[in-house]
Amino acid sequence: MKELIKQLTEINGPSGHEQAVREMIQDQVIPFADHVEIGPLGNLHVVKKGTGKGQRIMLAAHMDEIGLMVSHIDKNGFGRLTKLGSVFPQTMVGNRAIFTNGAIAVINAEKWPRPDDVDYSLRQLYLDFGVSRKEDVPVRVGDVAAFQRPFVDLGNALLAKSMDDRVGCAILIETLKQLKETPHEVHFVFTVQEEVGVRGAVTAAYKVHPDIAIAVDTTDSGDTPEKKHYEVKMGHGPAIKMMDTGMLAHPGLRQWMIDVATANDIPYQLEILAFGSTDARAMQLTHEGSAAGAISVPCRHIHTPSEIVSYSDVLNAVKLLLALLSVPAKLDSMR
Repeated sequence: MKELIKQLTEINGPSGHEQAVREMIQDQVIPFADHVEIGPLGNLHVVKKGTGKGQRIMLAAHMDEIGLMVSHIDKNGFGRLTKLGSVFPQTMVGNRAIFTNGAIAVINAEKWPRPDDVDYSLRQLYLDFGVSRKEDVPVRVGDVAAFQRPFVDLGNALLAKSMDDRVGCAILIETLKQLKETPHEVHFVFTVQEEVGVRGAVTAAYKVHPDIAIAVDTTDSGDTPEKKHYEVKMGHGPAIKMMDTGMLAHPGLRQWMIDVATANDIPYQLEILAFGSTDARAMQLTHEGSAAGAISVPCRHIHTPSEIVSYSDVLNAVKLLLALLSVPAKLDSMR
């Protein structure tokens, strides 16, 4: 899967501009799907039909990544920017932004360098295109960019700019490829605009109307210096979400995940996320609601241009999904 993850993470696809990511995924899934469709908002719906009277299960991974949009260009050719998703200004100084037309700019801050104890605000950042006149700037107001960073294979650790959530997309693709038979009707949905408010998942879940909904995404890793009171650690298995700020995972679904992982000797962790949410939030609330949860890949330096995940966690997430989809769903605590 490493080559697949490399290809996915090196494509640029900020929120609202996921076309290139979707085209690559579509090429991967068509040979293994019973039905493939692109929704009006840009979601990619991939259906695998079941062999029995199982549940309608929706698996969602988002295609978009955090990014930037040009908000102003001054007479000297320097751009100002606004963020697409939760971008942290202090991680951006010195990074490069690559725009959908191929243009590249350096991100810097006013009065650089600054004392170490000064945090930057978005209003202090600017884009330098290496020109001196507004007329020579290769982009315009409203153009969007991702961060320019290559994929790096560090062995079991994998480093890239957009593990959130291209690694989730890779997990769904690999699960579909390996899924030979299932009693369920499984909808693999690659969603748009998650980073700006789980928008694609709202429309996708309305279309699918799932009985069971599982988001496959990344989560913060608690094994970096001074990260206290956070249980999830990179390399200790995929995390089964208990709750985040947007949802409480369905108790029957999360117990089913735990039982299946235990029965198949798949390492797992239990996740409580104190900030942020996933596509599961939208899927849980669509129509009359669904039994929703999430499987998360621990990610160091999440929402920065350099995110790290464990390859073993990725592989075990695929194993867990395959194990879940191969047996009837047992949501004894559903009501």
